[in-house]
Amino acid sequence: MTILTVLKRTSALAALTAGLSLSATALAQPVGKLECIAPADPGGGWDFTCRQFAKVLRDIDVVDKNMQTINMTGAAGGVAYAHVVSKRSGDDGLIVAASSSNSTRLAQGQYPGMDENDVTWLGALGADYAVMAVSKDSPYQNLTDVLNQVKSDVKSVRFAGGSGMLGWDQLNLLQVLSKGGISDLRAIKYLDFNNGATAITQILGGHLDVVVGDVSEVTGFVESGDLRVIAVLADDRLPAPFDKIQTAKEQGIDVVAPNWRGFYMPADVSDEEKAFWIDAINQVYQSEEWKTLMKQNALMPFNLTDAEFKAFVDQQIADIRAIFTAIKE
Repeated sequence: MTILTVLKRTSALAALTAGLSLSATALAQPVGKLECIAPADPGGGWDFTCRQFAKVLRDIDVVDKNMQTINMTGAAGGVAYAHVVSKRSGDDGLIVAASSSNSTRLAQGQYPGMDENDVTWLGALGADYAVMAVSKDSPYQNLTDVLNQVKSDVKSVRFAGGSGMLGWDQLNLLQVLSKGGISDLRAIKYLDFNNGATAITQILGGHLDVVVGDVSEVTGFVESGDLRVIAVLADDRLPAPFDKIQTAKEQGIDVVAPNWRGFYMPADVSDEEKAFWIDAINQVYQSEEWKTLMKQNALMPFNLTDAEFKAFVDQQIADIRAIFTAIKE
């Protein structure tokens, strides 16, 4: 099952489940404190996922206590992953924000001694498309300008991202450059930061030229006029207010990169403990509050849970591993 297939199916799944009444109150919520680990500094996509999910969770009365967001940076999610695997097994009050960035690192074996089977995958509640953006004063008006400059001088354009070296952001950049006719990919100047917000700051400060990230990370900076998005990596243009942004495909670069947003929790939890969080994810996803957040942040429909979500993650890891193998050849 590819991610594009899933994106097409989720609209149908949403319609089928719209009339169902999912009640997490029938499932016992964790007795202890509720925590959501965001494996990055405040301001990035993982932080957004934790904080907004926690807010809606309380707003729609799925839980009767607040959930604390804990920022745990390092190794593109690896520090948080290791913490959960080694120290939090069986903790039913803990969930961790996750995305395609985790799949990317797991596909490369970048979480030493651990794999995708060491945690409990819960579900996803939206997809965040990748974008490429520049500062408002940048001379680059579109993706073609950037590609032409890289072809002229491969080291003259400085790129930034916030998902770890050879992580999701860099993977998307390499695919765009490769499809754009750039063969010397190892010569590309790319700097990685702990999160998208820090990478964007480098662009705004004029230290770097192009940031590769996700729509949710750049939205505030686009609204303020500080950033210009030169390409969105989607099949079609995103809904308003992003509908004026050209896709990479419109500019001749056939790369599509939706980044799912979801959660995992520690291993060794009971079926009932796991069921509570799966039900909670579904309730939040179906709520009007979450639909409003999705619209405001250009999140696209994407809702898989439990075994279907685990199968999807496994397949995505296999697909990404194949992409990296092809790039290295």
